[in-house]
Amino acid sequence: MKHSISIVLTLLFFSSVFSYGQKDLYITSGGEFLFQFSQTEENGQPLNDIMRFTLFFHAGNYLHYDFSKKAGLYSGLAVRNIGYIHQEVGEGQQIIKIKRRSYTLGVPLAMKIGNMDGMYLVFGGEYEWLFAYKEKRFEGNVKSKYVDWFSNRTLHFIPSVFAGVEFPMGFNIKVKYYLKNFMNNNYRAYDGTLPYENHDVRIIYVSLSMNLVRWHVGKPGGSEKKMEFFTRR
Repeated sequence: MKHSISIVLTLLFFSSVFSYGQKDLYITSGGEFLFQFSQTEENGQPLNDIMRFTLFFHAGNYLHYDFSKKAGLYSGLAVRNIGYIHQEVGEGQQIIKIKRRSYTLGVPLAMKIGNMDGMYLVFGGEYEWLFAYKEKRFEGNVKSKYVDWFSNRTLHFIPSVFAGVEFPMGFNIKVKYYLKNFMNNNYRAYDGTLPYENHDVRIIYVSLSMNLVRWHVGKPGGSEKKMEFFTRR
């Protein structure tokens, strides 16, 4: 909660500083490619993490409010597939690969500073609801899978902070860091054990994305409305 309050106050401060000039309101839609990394520890010891790449299913719709040609805000809704992969050594020096992921529904709040018609910087925060968990385990030739909707194995909500650059024609790159442990240390399995008690997983990812469509609402109070494939004004 403290993280969220700090992010909101910071963005409101910058919005008051830059609030001048031409205003604009529009909605963008697009997808993302995610290159995911993790800082994973068990009992304080780092585990061997592997980069996780995903392109399905990621989609977002964002409402932008440019209160000048140099600054703006956006928020919206986004669905993502986030998680991590790590390896550990089992009995007989057998390598075990474990993949854990969850689909999330996120609400970002971001500040934009730069040229709203060209290239600008983005920074902000997001809260994501984890609603569809999957775990895969590979041990030799044996593969097992577990799927759980609205699972208690992960936290239900995770905050994050991000920063990035928006380029002309809707391309952008962002780096995001999750501020809390992905796994729920207090989850109790059917046998009474706490399988994630000593796990600490902090996910960070680099996203490459493109806004494909923009619904231009026009200036607040105006009548101009149009939908177009994403091109800069």
